[in-house]
Amino acid sequence: MSVREINFDGIIGPSHNYAGLSLGNLASARNAGAASYPRAAALQGLEKMRGNIRLGLTQGVFLPQWRPDVTWLSKLGTDVGNADPHIRAAAMSASSMWAANAATVSPASDTADGRTHLTVANLVTMPHRSHEWPQTLAQLRIAFSDERAFAVHDPIPAPFGDEGAANHMRLTQNHGEQGVEIFVYGRSGGAFPARQHVEASKAIARIHGLDPARTLFVEQSVEAIAAGAFHNDVVAVANEHVLFTHELAFADKAAFYSALRAILPCVEIVEVPASAVSLTDAIKSYLFNAQLVTLPDGGGMALVLPTEAQQTPAVWAWLEQMVAGNGPIRRLAPVDVRQSMANGGGPACLRLRVVADPADIDPRFLVDEERLDGIARIVSDFWPETIAPEDLGDTRLIARIEQAWLTLVDHLQLSGDLSP
Repeated sequence: MSVREINFDGIIGPSHNYAGLSLGNLASARNAGAASYPRAAALQGLEKMRGNIRLGLTQGVFLPQWRPDVTWLSKLGTDVGNADPHIRAAAMSASSMWAANAATVSPASDTADGRTHLTVANLVTMPHRSHEWPQTLAQLRIAFSDERAFAVHDPIPAPFGDEGAANHMRLTQNHGEQGVEIFVYGRSGGAFPARQHVEASKAIARIHGLDPARTLFVEQSVEAIAAGAFHNDVVAVANEHVLFTHELAFADKAAFYSALRAILPCVEIVEVPASAVSLTDAIKSYLFNAQLVTLPDGGGMALVLPTEAQQTPAVWAWLEQMVAGNGPIRRLAPVDVRQSMANGGGPACLRLRVVADPADIDPRFLVDEERLDGIARIVSDFWPETIAPEDLGDTRLIARIEQAWLTLVDHLQLSGDLSP
């Protein structure tokens, strides 16, 4: 098989709930305290994966994490029954489903040693996510265990916050060629914290062995962060030679665009003007938290975006005008991921992109529609239908969540490699 882009989606876990834990994530805050629907959420995510496969794309998965995270609770001197409600909710969080925050990935064509490098994200800014990385790292080291093709790295040490691919873009003539890697960072201050520290980004670039002449460090605009763009992938997305971005995404877009064009003259920048789509509408609809993908049949690029974009008039009008033109994005593919969206994660949040040869990857992490059917049956049988925040300490619910995880891991033949 040949090198290609593979989308690894996080299977939405059985503890999916709305505890409103993510400061700066407007959807998470807005829906805090509402009842969640884990079964529907997971099935929506699986259906999105089916859509990718039907577009001709290669699809992978990451598993939910074991919840509650009793190891983390123990380090805090407590347990599920005695933890304060906000600590219990953090221990039950299913936010690892947003695989864009799993790691930063540099393809082999960009690195000094010719291997694909992955650095697991530390996620130190948010308590409910800061304890994800050990289980994420365990999965990465299984899926990408072939050391001839991959190098998997420990997280960048605190206090330098790193939130993975959600603040990283790559542009290139095509996936298999050397690219330009773009690390987007923020500055603290204002009502919401910046999630990505520039020193974390610089460290990853060094560890991955990237060419400094083809690596850019770009500051996210204060306006975007203040409007609720807690990650860059809420206001910009890149694929091959196309950068799709909001006008107000970057602090100094002129300098960024100039530097990018100097390295990659073929780049096409599709910029959505604020006069047509406000930051508010862009973030409400998650217009940019989309999968921008190259269709294998030569049909250009498709934008896999949430159905909320259809329901935001200014956004959908602009998109329809765009695809009617002669630009590189030729197709719109709306998907229903409402349960994820209600907690602040769209189609792009749910996936980690890895450019590699699928033959080098542990096949247990790759799926087709038949394998998705098997996962869907387990979700339908074992995932809770609904969870209210006050249910998170219920021992019967916890037992069901644990059994659901064990059943899925056993079904995927990973029970000998992954343990609670």
